[in-house]
Amino acid sequence: MSADTTHDHRDAEVVPLRADQAASAADLDQGSAAYIDTTPVPQRRPIVPPALQRANLPATARFHVGLAWHRARYHGLRAPFYLVLTLWHAVRGAGRLTGRAVRWWHWPHGWVLESQAVAAGRPGHQEAMRAHQQGLKTRAARGRIIAAVLITVAAVLTAAVLTVPWQAWIPVGLAAVIVLARHGRPDGRPVIRAAVVAPAYETPTPQIITRALGALGLAGINEAIRTGEGIRFITDVHRDGPGWGCDLDLPHGVTAGMIVARRDQLASGLRRPLSATWPEPVATEHEGRLRLWIGYQDLAKTRPPAWPLARSGQADVFAALPFGTDPRGRPVTVPVFEANWLVGAMPGQGKTSAVRVLACGAALDPVADVWIHEHAGKGDLEPLAQVCHRYVSGLDDDSIRYSADSLRMLRAELERRSAVLKKVPKEQRPDGKVTRELAAQRGLRLRPIVAVFDEVQNLFMHPEHGSEAAADAAYVIRLGRAYGIVLVLATQRPDATSLPTAISGNVSSRFCLRVPGQVENDIVLGTSSYKNGYKATAFRAKTDAGLGWLKADGDPQIARTYYLDLPATEKIAARARAMRSAAGVLSGYALGEHDGTEAPRSFAADVLTVFGTDAKLYTATIAARLAETLPGVYSDLTTEAVASQLRALGVPVKKLREPGGAAGWGCERAAVEAVTS
Repeated sequence: MSADTTHDHRDAEVVPLRADQAASAADLDQGSAAYIDTTPVPQRRPIVPPALQRANLPATARFHVGLAWHRARYHGLRAPFYLVLTLWHAVRGAGRLTGRAVRWWHWPHGWVLESQAVAAGRPGHQEAMRAHQQGLKTRAARGRIIAAVLITVAAVLTAAVLTVPWQAWIPVGLAAVIVLARHGRPDGRPVIRAAVVAPAYETPTPQIITRALGALGLAGINEAIRTGEGIRFITDVHRDGPGWGCDLDLPHGVTAGMIVARRDQLASGLRRPLSATWPEPVATEHEGRLRLWIGYQDLAKTRPPAWPLARSGQADVFAALPFGTDPRGRPVTVPVFEANWLVGAMPGQGKTSAVRVLACGAALDPVADVWIHEHAGKGDLEPLAQVCHRYVSGLDDDSIRYSADSLRMLRAELERRSAVLKKVPKEQRPDGKVTRELAAQRGLRLRPIVAVFDEVQNLFMHPEHGSEAAADAAYVIRLGRAYGIVLVLATQRPDATSLPTAISGNVSSRFCLRVPGQVENDIVLGTSSYKNGYKATAFRAKTDAGLGWLKADGDPQIARTYYLDLPATEKIAARARAMRSAAGVLSGYALGEHDGTEAPRSFAADVLTVFGTDAKLYTATIAARLAETLPGVYSDLTTEAVASQLRALGVPVKKLREPGGAAGWGCERAAVEAVTS
C-alpha cells in the first residue's frame, strides 16, 4: 500500500497503522490481502441541541412550561405564609442587630481582661485598674460613635420624610425588611423552599458507565479495563429526551446482546432503576456497537401520552398505526396489513388496552372491516361493537361456537379472495396482494378484515370447537396476509396447550407484557428471546402495566402502549361509526344483524334498488332515496359520499338530466347494472 492512499470520505481522519498492523501492510507488496482498521465515516454531532430539535421541541416546551406553572401554583399558595414568616424574621433580625450593637458598646472583652487581673491577686492590682480605666474609655468612645450614628440616621429619616414621596418608601422598606430578615432567619432554614425536590441520582459519566460495565463479569470488558484500553465512547454522554444517551464500542468479542441479557446487572452497576436502563444494539453497525439510554426516573412514574387519534384523524391499515411510545417518549408505530398479532400477558398488565389500540386503529379506517370476539365476558371491547361486522362477548358455548364460525368463514373468505385476485390485472395487484385501491372497489369485496380474538385460549381449549378453530386460525395466519385478512390474538395464558405452535410460530407481530416465566416469554416473543435478554418476566406486576417487548419490525424493542379506557374507546367508536355511516360501509352486527352470517352490504345493489324504473338519477336523488329506503344504513349519507362511492365502483358520475329536471351530477342505471353483474 502506498503512502498516498486516501479515504473515500473526505471528512474522515486517516489513522496511522499500529505496530501490530505493520506486518500485514508489508504483506501487501507480495500480493496477499490484508485488513487495515481504518476510521469509519465520522459521526457528526447535531448542530441543533437534541432538546431543541423539531421532534423534541414540543416535549421540551411542555416540560419547562409545566415546571414553571407548578412552581407558580406552589409558591402562590404559600405567599401569605412567606410574608408573615419574613416579617417575623425581620423583627428577630432587628433584635439581633440591636444586641450586637449593645455588646460592641459594652466591650465584654475588657471585662474579661479585668477579671483575669483581679484573679491574679495583689500583684495584678495595677493591671486590673488599667484594664478598668481602658474599659471606661472604650465604652465612652463607642457610646459617642453610636450616638452620632443614631443622630445622623434620625436626621436623614426626618429629612427623607419631609422631602421624599411616599412611593419611594416601598422599595426602601422592602430592602430593609429583607436585610433584617436575612439576619433574623435561623441558619439552614430558608423562608422559601424549593417547589421541586431534586432527584437523588448521579449524572452518568464515561467513568461511571465503564465501572458499571466492569461489574457485569464479562472477561473481554474486564481485560480492556485491566490493560487500560478501556471502553471507546463513540459519542459523549448527552441529554436525550428524559434521560441521557451515548453510543460506545465494546471490546473485541463482546456483543451488545451480552449487555442486553445482563440489563438488571447493568442497572445495579449504574445505581438506576431497571425500567430506566435500556441498552440496545445498533442494527446498522457491527455487533459490538452498543447504544445505552439511561432515564431520569423510573418509567412507571412518567405520564403516558394520549393516543394521537383519540380526538381526530383517520387511520390507514395499509400504513403504520400509532401504538405507543418507547422509553424516551418517542412514538412507536406498528403494521397491521400483512401482519398477524399475538399479544400475551398476565392479568392486569395492559393486554386489553393494547388490543383496544389496534382495534380502534382498524375502526378508524372505513376501508377495513372489524370482527371482535371477546372471551373474557367482561365487555372490555363492547364500545367497538357499533362498528363491527361480527361481534361476540362471552365464555358460553354459543359464544365459542360463534368465534369458531368466524374462523371458518375467514378461511373460506381467504379462498374466495384468492380466486378473485387472480382475475385482477397484474398491474393492479403489485406483488400479488390486495392494495388500498383494490379494497375500495366494492364489487371485488376485498376490504381488509381485522379479526380480534381476546382471551383466545378459551376458544382453542374448548373440547368441541377448539381443535378445528386452531386449525382454521393457523391456515389463515399462514396464507391470509396478502389477502388483507389480519388476526389479532390475545391471551393471558401463553403456553403450548392454549396456543398451538402452528399459530405462535407463524405470527409476525408480537407484544409481550409481563409473563410468569421463560416458557411463556419465548412462546410470545419467539424461541431464545429470553436468553437474548428480552425478558418480559422482569416487568413489575401492576406497576409496569402497559410496558412490554414489541417485536414487529426487526429486533424487539420496549414499548409502552397508549392507554385507552372504556369512555375513551366509546368516543372513538362513535366517531368511527359516523365516519363509516357517511361512507356507507356499516354492515353485519353494526346494523343489528346479530347472527353475523349476512354478506357485506353491496352499495351498488342498494343504488340499483332505488333506481326503480328510472334510467338516470341525480346523486342527490340517490342519497335521498337511500336514506328513506334504508335509514338504518344510509340516514347520514351525503351527495358527495354517493358520488365518491360510485366512482370507486367504476360508475361514471357526469352531468345529466332527470326527466323534467335541469342539468345536474348523476349516473345512469346501465352503468350501475354493469358493476353489479
